[in-house]
Amino acid sequence: MSSTPSKGDLRTAALARREALSDEQRAAAAEAIAKRGLPVAIKPGTIVAGYSPIRSEIDPTPLMKNLAAQGAQLALPAITARGKSLIFRAWSPNDRLMLGSLGILEPSPAAAELVPDVMLVPLAAFDRAGHRIGYGAGHYDVTLAHLRKARASVAIGLAFAVQEIKAVPMQPHDVALDYVLTEKHAFDFRSS
Repeated sequence: MSSTPSKGDLRTAALARREALSDEQRAAAAEAIAKRGLPVAIKPGTIVAGYSPIRSEIDPTPLMKNLAAQGAQLALPAITARGKSLIFRAWSPNDRLMLGSLGILEPSPAAAELVPDVMLVPLAAFDRAGHRIGYGAGHYDVTLAHLRKARASVAIGLAFAVQEIKAVPMQPHDVALDYVLTEKHAFDFRSS
């Protein structure tokens, strides 16, 4: 029997800790991240892709609204197919969203497709080396690898502090994050 926990076991444990947080703790964490802002400069027109939170994910909406006030152009992901890169469509906080193929809210297919300069990434768990555990479909790993071939795109994970783990078991297709922001810390992995 292996003494090293699998990604699945680590994911399950981290998600259980995330689920145990109260609604008040979740809202306070989202506001703390929004108040601190991003560790990268946002110039008018910078394209920032967020996400529509599912389950108990930290809500990026307060942060995204602050970024829009700084002149950022916002976008949200749309899932095309498993194993394929996400696409990003223009979004403003007052836009209506529709249910996508996996039941996740997405902008209308009529919204302009954008290529993000900064991508806010949901996650199940992370470590202090910038590695993340997602939900197993690989959407963000494929997307980050694809985007980084074309341009310098900054990937910033958003998480609750309770989602930090000692080490994520890495696989060849895994792509590291540049930063992870929690309600307590901003971790910078670019120099590691």
